[in-house]
Amino acid sequence: MRVAVLALCLSIFPLSGQATDNLGILGAHPRWSVLEKYQGTITHDEFVQLIQDVYCTHGIAPDLIAIEEKSARILMNREAQSFFTLRFGGDEVSPKPVPRLWRPAKSLPPARQAKPLSNLRIALDPGHLGGNWAKMEERWFQVGDSRPVQEGDLTLRVARILARQLRKLGAKVFFVRNGTEPITRKRPGDFTELAKTILIKNGVPQPGQGALDPDDPGKEQTIRWQSEILFYRYSEIRRRAVLVNTKLHPDLVLCLHFNAEGWGDPKNPNLVDQNHLHLLVNGSYLKEELEFDDERFEMIRRLLSRAYDEELPLAESVAASMARETQLPPYEYPTTLTTTKVGSTGYVYARNLLATRLYRCPVVYCEPYVMNSHDAFARIQAGDYEGTREIGGAERKSIFREYADSVADGLAEYYRAAR
Repeated sequence: MRVAVLALCLSIFPLSGQATDNLGILGAHPRWSVLEKYQGTITHDEFVQLIQDVYCTHGIAPDLIAIEEKSARILMNREAQSFFTLRFGGDEVSPKPVPRLWRPAKSLPPARQAKPLSNLRIALDPGHLGGNWAKMEERWFQVGDSRPVQEGDLTLRVARILARQLRKLGAKVFFVRNGTEPITRKRPGDFTELAKTILIKNGVPQPGQGALDPDDPGKEQTIRWQSEILFYRYSEIRRRAVLVNTKLHPDLVLCLHFNAEGWGDPKNPNLVDQNHLHLLVNGSYLKEELEFDDERFEMIRRLLSRAYDEELPLAESVAASMARETQLPPYEYPTTLTTTKVGSTGYVYARNLLATRLYRCPVVYCEPYVMNSHDAFARIQAGDYEGTREIGGAERKSIFREYADSVADGLAEYYRAAR
């Protein structure tokens, strides 16, 4: 379900959204001078490999990034025809250190076996909002008189269980969100004019103001619907990024989500048999995304920080642990237009999501369980509990504890081996 929503969002907010500044939705002007501190910290071959295999797997226009033997010329602004020149380092044994605030595992001192996460700073980012915002987010459904399923509430419950486990393993744990209220101070009403402008520029000359039936396909052409997306999808995530980057300064962010298949009417949803697992790291930028000056800048900064070198083995370790614990098969995206499979487990994909791009440290984005699968729905309805209970003819852990246990085990395995 999330794939369809994101694809729809891209079709509604194309490049013309803020053409004057050539920025993404609510994007900030890039500070290209920040990249000066990365001069000489990456070799030509390392840069090419990351561009081709991770970040620009769908190709890139030659005028955006031109790679030469000793440098890369990166477009800063097409209208001004201004460029940033990144000088490559040599292949010497001791290259210049990479400037960054987060600490890779290999830089941490050895830890006791029982405390493999000692002094590691981990930020937990429970996806979505839940609570009174769940229906607006379209991450809510209810079967008959059963307890409503709200993804933001589920992820927060997992995060609180996981935090206790990570602290026992020695980590310093922070919450990006620890309640059902937004981090951003903005609300949908603050984006009315921008929503109207976007709709007009995208071929809706007289966009409607009011609310429509949520099942009406015309809702996407209303100012209210657009304003809500600008609030909970863009403003909220960008504000979380400010918190992560300027106050929390973690070594790792774990984005916790549940997946879903299309459920149709949320008041009479379809339950499905499919149930699966996958994880995401940043990468696989689309050609049209790289036309935005801010997204291109953020990609280059992330590439130069070598976040991927830490993200991929972390995600692979967590994926292997989650696969063992949940026994879920890997999710297969129906198209490769927005994602690229990376690593060797079959569970990890690169994808350019706002959170994975803006958080300036390694980010592992977890997507286990199909909320509206028969199995996951029954387990969600059972709530949280200690030990096991019989669900669907088998003894099962609480779905929330299974999720938290498998993530904690994967992190512990990675850091025990890497420190």
